[in-house]
Amino acid sequence: MTDQTTEVRFDDDQRFNDLLGQEDKNLKAIERALDVRIGLGERSLLISGDDIQRELAERVLKQIDALLARDYPVYASDIDYAIRILSRDRNANLADIFLDSIYITSQKRVVTPKSTAQKSYIDAIRNYDVVFGIGPAGTGKTYLAMAMAVAEVVRGNFARMILARPAVEAGEKLGFLPGDLAEKVNPYLRPLYDALHDMVDFEKAEKMLERGVIEVAPLAFMRGRTLNDSFVILDEAQNTTSEQMKMFLTRLGYGSKAVITGDVTQIDLPNGRMSGLKEVQRILADVPDIIFCDFDERDVVRHRLVREIISAYDRASKDNAPDEGK
Repeated sequence: MTDQTTEVRFDDDQRFNDLLGQEDKNLKAIERALDVRIGLGERSLLISGDDIQRELAERVLKQIDALLARDYPVYASDIDYAIRILSRDRNANLADIFLDSIYITSQKRVVTPKSTAQKSYIDAIRNYDVVFGIGPAGTGKTYLAMAMAVAEVVRGNFARMILARPAVEAGEKLGFLPGDLAEKVNPYLRPLYDALHDMVDFEKAEKMLERGVIEVAPLAFMRGRTLNDSFVILDEAQNTTSEQMKMFLTRLGYGSKAVITGDVTQIDLPNGRMSGLKEVQRILADVPDIIFCDFDERDVVRHRLVREIISAYDRASKDNAPDEGK
């Protein structure tokens, strides 16, 4: 049986060139990912290959063209995201996802969702006061929550944003680090500062920190406080104990929103200690107006190899799991 060919025509020269990418890079990426061949015509593309993959390639190309028609700047990474999204859901609309602008960073980069799971997560943060984002590293859980928080504070919808992390030792003893308490806990908070400075220029971020509009602190510093009119993010929540998770969730005051993120496969608590994040999934599962958003390796938006690494570790974990039938 020979492969069939589908011709896809386009109606704008500039968009057509943008669709191809520099040196036809976008077309080559689609060919590699979907195992199709794409021939170049005069403002048209000839797609050859298996029926299912050919139809998927056509969907990707048409929806990318629709994004270009709405002045969305398509990067090489967007081609990869588009293929992943439409491979999982042929009925997905890329415009609904990619055009959902959350925040424009200090480098003039627009932060938008890059997967259906990220879009659902953003919508949940908009509509619920307590949201859990659970999944592997690189899925955008913390970054998107911070982008939402910065945007909401800038708009005046919240008086401040608070970023917290548990200071849990992961192979390095906190007590042996040099300096005072602030200097000792700073390494645990550094990733939050890095993400913050990626969104807000350094000078503006420092002023917001000085005024208390933004606060970055270890989770232990939340004890005894009531957080009113605040957008609060708890990062690395898999390393909270049961008591710490309860303490954090009961800090919320009037007009506040909380986003809790973590990866239950990366727990650094001492042996025998229950992760507050794992436990809370059971305890709060039936509480209305609290939502859990799950991510997996298909939502990773870092280097493509990160996705492969996570998948490999997941397979190894399942292979090494004890056989409960024995």
